[in-house]
Amino acid sequence: MPSKRINGIYRMPAEWERQKSTWIAWPHNEDDWPGKFNGIPWVFSKIVSEISKVQKVNILVKDNTDKKKAIFFLKTLNTNLKKIRLIICKTDRAWTRDYLPIFLKNDKNRNILSNWEFNAWAKYKNFKKDNKAYLKVQKLKKIEIIKPKHNGKKIVLEGGSIDVNGDGLLLTTKQCLLSKVQQRNKGFYKHDYNQIFHKFFGIRKVIWLNKGIYGDDTHGHIDDIARFVSKNKIFIAKEFNRKDKNFKNLKENLEIIKKFNRENSEKIKIINIPMPKPKLIDGIRVPASYLNFYILNKIVLVPTFNDTNDKIILKIFKKHFKNRNIVPVDSSILIWGFGTIHCMTQQEPS
Repeated sequence: MPSKRINGIYRMPAEWERQKSTWIAWPHNEDDWPGKFNGIPWVFSKIVSEISKVQKVNILVKDNTDKKKAIFFLKTLNTNLKKIRLIICKTDRAWTRDYLPIFLKNDKNRNILSNWEFNAWAKYKNFKKDNKAYLKVQKLKKIEIIKPKHNGKKIVLEGGSIDVNGDGLLLTTKQCLLSKVQQRNKGFYKHDYNQIFHKFFGIRKVIWLNKGIYGDDTHGHIDDIARFVSKNKIFIAKEFNRKDKNFKNLKENLEIIKKFNRENSEKIKIINIPMPKPKLIDGIRVPASYLNFYILNKIVLVPTFNDTNDKIILKIFKKHFKNRNIVPVDSSILIWGFGTIHCMTQQEPS
């Protein structure tokens, strides 16, 4: 049963803090990659294989058939299966960032699970399996779990909609959490979320950016546009082409962080990350972004798109992650599901 003790302030660790494992769901929903699903298990296997070199990987598979498939693909890539734990758990999609529990630290610095409601980005009808996946994690981890509420209401929140520095700062967007189009929590305003983030993530200040990138199926997730890479440093997406649809919105986001720096004592170093050129698949623009990277214990997995900016951004990552190896992952087909590496992973801190 969920713990009733939710009055204390918890802390959400930053992604670069020491991790125990990564949680992933094996892809099976072909509708997420229509016409191109056959290549997706190979991309997932590549990512899992890289992660397994530095830490354990827990993989949710929908049944024994998919378990055998996963083993086949992983063995083909010479993955260390001793670092892999395959868990039978039915899911709707593979985007674990948004529906699996978020690991927090309690007042004794012990891991707990926080399970937030998931409604498939207020867009799709098939999400009941995803919304129950936390039960499997809870059963396996056997640690305290909380189900956050605000004013007596359950809270819809996706992991991809927030990013923290582990020291009291949080990034999010108005477009995602305050939208009346793809509504998460009816009647919730800025002050409501500020209270929620303070209570459950230990947040002192929230940086509210404006909008996400064009083609984003989640309606403004932060992990495509701005990410903390240290306590006082942010990578932020920048579009240099004034004619591009993202130019105005990304410029506004940059100005918001600059204003935050002017008005607050916490001076954040801003590192511009160029956007790849607009990427179209079957005539549809997809939300390709280098900001959907995933930080692990010894490496950083970075999505690439066969773009001229790939080499440029990899140099930037190497400069700012001197103690980690930078591992590029071709995500040119993966992005057809409107997400890449960060969307499909969820970290478990040590």
